[in-house]
Amino acid sequence: MILLAFLIGLALALAALPFVVVRGIPLWRQLKRTGGAFANELSSFDERSARAERLLAEADRSSHELETALERLRVSRARLNVLVGALERARRRTRWLRVLLPLS
Repeated sequence: MILLAFLIGLALALAALPFVVVRGIPLWRQLKRTGGAFANELSSFDERSARAERLLAEADRSSHELETALERLRVSRARLNVLVGALERARRRTRWLRVLLPLS
């Protein structure tokens, strides 16, 4: 009885083997293609993330340069305001001379 069950199991296993092979080969090929597609996408993602890192570093450097330029602009504007104020004071102080000077 045990020998009969063993032989039936062996026959079923041998009968299923071609089915498994026929179904397994396309599955194996599909897995290879999928693995290649994943590898390509991961490579592409690595390239894009490296580019994004470079762009972020460049943006950070540009931001720092902008802050430096803005500070120089603030200093220049302060100097300009002092000079414009001095010019206005000089014009107010010499306004009475315009009456004496002939217009050309």
